[in-house]
Amino acid sequence: MIGLISATAAGAAARDRLAAAWPARTRVYDGPVGDAVRRAFGECEQLVCFLATGAVVRLVAPLLGDKASDPGVVCVDEGGRFAVSLVGGHGGGANELAGEVGELLGAEPVVTTATDAVGVAGLDTLGLPVEGAVAAVSRALLDGGSVALRTETPWPLPPLPLTEESAVGTEGTGGADGAYAVVRVTDRAVVPGEREVLLRPPSLVVGVGASRGAPADEVHGLVEECLREAGLSPASLAALATVDAKADEPGIVAAAGRLGVPLVTYGPSELAAVEVPNPSDAPLAAVGTPSVAEAAALAGGGELLVPKRKSRRADGQPAMATCAVVRRAARGRLAVVGLGPGARDLLTPRAKAELRRAAVLVGLDQYVDQIRDLLRPGTRILESGLGAEEERARTAVAEARAGRSVALIGSGDAGVYAMASPALAEASDDIDVVGVPGVTAALAAGAILGAPLGHDHVSISLSDLHTPWEVIERRVRAAAEADIVVTFYNPRSRGRDWQLPKALAVLAEHREPSTPVGVVRNASRADESSRLTTLAHLDPATVDMMTVVTVGNTATRRIAGRMVTPRGYRWQQEPR
Repeated sequence: MIGLISATAAGAAARDRLAAAWPARTRVYDGPVGDAVRRAFGECEQLVCFLATGAVVRLVAPLLGDKASDPGVVCVDEGGRFAVSLVGGHGGGANELAGEVGELLGAEPVVTTATDAVGVAGLDTLGLPVEGAVAAVSRALLDGGSVALRTETPWPLPPLPLTEESAVGTEGTGGADGAYAVVRVTDRAVVPGEREVLLRPPSLVVGVGASRGAPADEVHGLVEECLREAGLSPASLAALATVDAKADEPGIVAAAGRLGVPLVTYGPSELAAVEVPNPSDAPLAAVGTPSVAEAAALAGGGELLVPKRKSRRADGQPAMATCAVVRRAARGRLAVVGLGPGARDLLTPRAKAELRRAAVLVGLDQYVDQIRDLLRPGTRILESGLGAEEERARTAVAEARAGRSVALIGSGDAGVYAMASPALAEASDDIDVVGVPGVTAALAAGAILGAPLGHDHVSISLSDLHTPWEVIERRVRAAAEADIVVTFYNPRSRGRDWQLPKALAVLAEHREPSTPVGVVRNASRADESSRLTTLAHLDPATVDMMTVVTVGNTATRRIAGRMVTPRGYRWQQEPR
């Protein structure tokens, strides 16, 4: 919950705008400002104070306890010009909140956290438990010092400005050796070195089985004992897993709660299909699968680190709990990002966020140049020229399969004549894929021309590099016969100068010479140009690969210098 506090009419007006926009996230605190701040500080995860920063500093100073638990505090000035992240920039989420408040109120976010100020991802903002010398290693990153990444378990991290990346075996120390500060990704129970940060990936899954009525202490104690004796960190525990029949077993449910992880369950047939080293007749008779602990741990794949173990009871009675531990491989992440037609303000916020999240960027060199300034320091860029689409798709998928966070970029929407199709044809279900839509060239051109796409429309590429001309011509003819507005991509190049005239001739068999045609070159870019002509007067020689050509249907009209395809609303057809 976000507490909102104000002292003046101007502050209250801005406060009420936030409250109206975020009704489920906010709570307004009225009354004397000092009392309101104290109550909100104790009850909310974040505060937005429409007060002077000095006043807020004096009010919250006696309340501050620990940066890991204090709420994030944002101050907004009376004029609504600035949203200042004051306290809890990372731990309390104040930096992100300042951005959200600024976007909503039209205020400039003010963030002074060192890593955020220079675009470096904070080690305590990566979404993983972190241990060790966070301040010292962060300072080394900021100062451009020599910082190495040691990965025992690959994990899709955001970019970091590292000087070395390597993998270490489970016997390696991974500690600083005098030459480096170290960021180490590990699920092992090791102590960080003097200039070392440990990042704990959620890579461990513990499968558990239990007799009816098994005490929570016995289940919890067994899990902790298994992790400790295997030299594994509880901070990397991702989940407990068991059979559906044990989903409500109090001891298992309570143990998951104590460990702070979800309880995942599987049907007996799912578990019975998992190959395990230690099957047993007892669980088969009880719940329908020859293994619970090992099979539940392995159900999502991974490496069995600790085979099935039984609990030991001090009273000498039979064990009531079993567990097994598995390390799951990291799932890499591939974001397929549409950059839009070229203008920076048509690049979506979601696309910007994915670009900043990616440790590896793959793209056509000219598209990389468009967004290079948005990338975080440390982003590895793999760029190539025209004609290397399949190579880029394979490269992006391979990087994701290596457990990395990857962005594959394309112009417009990456799913429209761009990189999503070859990449997803290459990818399998061993990586996570995220699609980020972008504004297409057809949409950008349509907005410039007026409303040519107001009714049914189709986009057709005239490039026969990947599609035989016979297929393209058949599609153009079908669109012509169906009286659908057509936008031509890749209409003409120096090596392909006859396809556009041929396509226009096919359309002319079904449309009047006066049919409006819109021609837009470099839509939304600095050298944008557009013109409205007709099917009879369009000169194909004036068109190139940077152009999209939109041909109207029999209803499309030129109205006030704009190209409009009516939707066919009844009220527009009624006499006035």
